[in-house]
Amino acid sequence: MQGWSDTPLTRDGIFEVRQSARGLSEVKFSAAYCSDLSRTKETTEIFLEENYHSRKLPITEMAEFREAFYGSFEGLDIAESWETIAHELGYKTAHEMREKATLADRMDGTKKADPRHDAEDFLTFWLRVEKGLLKLIDKHRDTGDHVLVVSHGNTIRNMLNGIVPELDVPTSLDNASISVVNYQNGQFHLESFNDTSHFR
Repeated sequence: MQGWSDTPLTRDGIFEVRQSARGLSEVKFSAAYCSDLSRTKETTEIFLEENYHSRKLPITEMAEFREAFYGSFEGLDIAESWETIAHELGYKTAHEMREKATLADRMDGTKKADPRHDAEDFLTFWLRVEKGLLKLIDKHRDTGDHVLVVSHGNTIRNMLNGIVPELDVPTSLDNASISVVNYQNGQFHLESFNDTSHFR
């Protein structure tokens, strides 16, 4: 379980990020944001380094876009941790929990299952992420800007759910995948989700 653990990208992670970045090298970004954890900053740097138009773009780090905090589970085996959380929520297996529980239920269950109860529950997590999202919307809505936001799987899924309400996102995101949201006529529209077809 990673969460707020400030671990660097792995060699495979760097390879995937570079493939994704090369596929978007022609997109001219007006701004670049990332969480303040080193793996997202490194990812953003690679995206800009591979970009023909945005190499010198400053990166704005935002703590609001961190991954969920998993409390006592951080650094522990992911499969064992999800089994513990599943049992706390009354499911027989983590697989059953993933099929039936919402993302919010899983986060609330993580806090309950954490022996110290330090893990973020959904409301704490979402209020943090929403604060950052509102800053970006306020600054870039109606500008036509292409904005790069690099974050973490759980955070991205919840951001998308927050601005595209009809979207149901139970699945995990692939590493370095791209999801694109357009703002038109006062509404956010999902153009692509968990896309890796552009990898080069």
